[in-house]
Amino acid sequence: MLSLRNRLTRLPREARDTLFLLAVIAWVVLPHINRLPLWCSALAGCMLLWRCWLAIAGRPLPNRWWLVALLVAAVAATVMSHRTLIGSASGTTLIVALLALKTLEMRARRDAFVLFFLGFFAMLTHFLHSQSLPVATAMLLALLGLLTCLINAHRPVGQPSLLQSALLAGKMTLLGAPIMLALFILFPRFAPLWGLPNDALVGWSGLSSSMQVGNLAELALDEGIAFRIKFDGVPPAQRDLYFRGPVLSRFDGREWRMNDDVFILAQLRQKLAPDVQVQGTPVSYEVTLEVSNRPWLFVMDVAPESPQLPTGQSASLTADLQWLRGRPVTDVLRYRVTSYPDFRYGVAEHGRFDASAFLRLPAGFNPRTLELAAQMKRQHGDDAQALVGAALERLRTGGYGYTLEPGVYGRETADEFWFDTKAGFCEHIASAFVILMRAAGVPARIVTGYQGGDMNPVDNYWTVRQADAHAWAEVWLADRGWVRVDPTGAVAPGRTGQFQRLRAPDGLMAGAIANLSPTALAQLRALWEAANNHWNQWVLNYTQTRQLDLLRNLGFERPTWQDLLKLMAALIAAAGAIGVTWVMWERRQHNPWLRLLARTRHQLARSGIQVPLNAPPRALAEQVSAHTNLPEAARQSLAQWLLALERLRYAPPGAARENLATLQRQLVPIVRALRRAT
Repeated sequence: MLSLRNRLTRLPREARDTLFLLAVIAWVVLPHINRLPLWCSALAGCMLLWRCWLAIAGRPLPNRWWLVALLVAAVAATVMSHRTLIGSASGTTLIVALLALKTLEMRARRDAFVLFFLGFFAMLTHFLHSQSLPVATAMLLALLGLLTCLINAHRPVGQPSLLQSALLAGKMTLLGAPIMLALFILFPRFAPLWGLPNDALVGWSGLSSSMQVGNLAELALDEGIAFRIKFDGVPPAQRDLYFRGPVLSRFDGREWRMNDDVFILAQLRQKLAPDVQVQGTPVSYEVTLEVSNRPWLFVMDVAPESPQLPTGQSASLTADLQWLRGRPVTDVLRYRVTSYPDFRYGVAEHGRFDASAFLRLPAGFNPRTLELAAQMKRQHGDDAQALVGAALERLRTGGYGYTLEPGVYGRETADEFWFDTKAGFCEHIASAFVILMRAAGVPARIVTGYQGGDMNPVDNYWTVRQADAHAWAEVWLADRGWVRVDPTGAVAPGRTGQFQRLRAPDGLMAGAIANLSPTALAQLRALWEAANNHWNQWVLNYTQTRQLDLLRNLGFERPTWQDLLKLMAALIAAAGAIGVTWVMWERRQHNPWLRLLARTRHQLARSGIQVPLNAPPRALAEQVSAHTNLPEAARQSLAQWLLALERLRYAPPGAARENLATLQRQLVPIVRALRRAT
């Protein structure tokens, strides 16, 4: 490592600056790797390594025809990979390819500027895919790196040091931070913030409109956050935290699905009085829902009134008491809800309830489960409550287990659970229970969602993870309507009572930290998630509603987005006035004679006459007179002017201002003559 460092320090300054720029570009491209086609990642890596080798070895850049050929190949590969050049995915691929190829064409300062601004654009494309705190932090470092490179490009080669340019870049960022903050707070928000379709969300995990026996176990391995909750008062017990998601009624033998008409009936149901009877103390809370690319709004059972969504958004209630937003959730979404844990639903449907849809089973599946249901009916008759109790007693006493690895289930999923494996995750247990209930003549269905959660002691938000995904059952009883039955609680009471959910084993690093200190890993995780939550609350979820609330707090009675623009313009004008005032004051603090001398030195340097910074006007006049590359007339006029400037230094105070203004006017034609001569 030491020899490599010595070798790098012996490189020319221009080569080291190039290597720094390439490192910054690699940092910009790196977070895109998992979203780029394999060929694009390989192309970017090879081009950057090639350019590094050229800089270290001092070799010339490749012929332009090589670049043209690679450009055509990159465009063709982009079209073949994405079938289009329009869209965030294909656009990102093409930008990364162009950025990598442009590094091989830095022959002039103009090429470097093009590369810088391509880097800035590539940096912004990250926010089309993710606006998380880690991405924002990484791009802030990329911004500082690109600004450092941009400052270097505007300075003489080798001067000043890279560290000084980096410090200046940091200073520029800090100076621009107040303007950035004002624009963030006041610039009108129009949802969605990003105008391009978020096609990168297709692969996001979470609950869906169907459940194949075994797929919820995959979510149990995902420690990602589904949503966060802030309760207004004392939160309910963990065993009561059931957050309702898709309700599944159709079964084809292997997969459970929602009713086809659930979305159509949502609008109609919204206009009718829901068949819900609530009692007891309501629970009010705020939900911060992470991106899911699905329309589900998760609420505690049960929320008869619509969640309070941001301005311009609405939700509809389905016949299954599930709330749906009008469009998928593609941004962090915050809404307020009031739920009633003590409720009855479906009682008024007695006498007109159509049970056929909730008794239907596919023919030719699970014959042993059908026989078990027949035995239970012979013992308990048509008493639905007794049949439910018998099934739960069998789960409690029959040696059934709760596990993430129940083995491979075949075609007869219910038969295998009840008689063979006797082990499963929540969806195995719920599916087998609902099939048994339907076979016994008890209307039943599956409800998916999330159960439980844990409170973050840092910010007091409750965190519900994908690993908390759960499936339970609902049965319809003639005198009680739809009743929640969680068969998993009969197999593993700790899952819903003490919230002892199954977890995937910790990774190597997490396991090492946990072995050293059992609480350290939990504390680090809580701190990180609290930081992410603050980022979500105050940055990603800073909506137009919160902007208008800010204006109300400032005294606006009926604020609009036009008021935001007016206030922003007023702040910018005030900042400009303060800046102008400071510049004028700062100029008054410096001697005008010294400013004119510094301006003269600058003009001489532009004309090719390098002079020491501490040289007085007489020494400058001598150097100008000795500079034979300039015409005689230009040399004489400039030398005489410099001597006049020196005499002015010792002039009486009363005449200094008038004579200084005269010298300033005389300098203009002299400078023009110098420029023509050079």
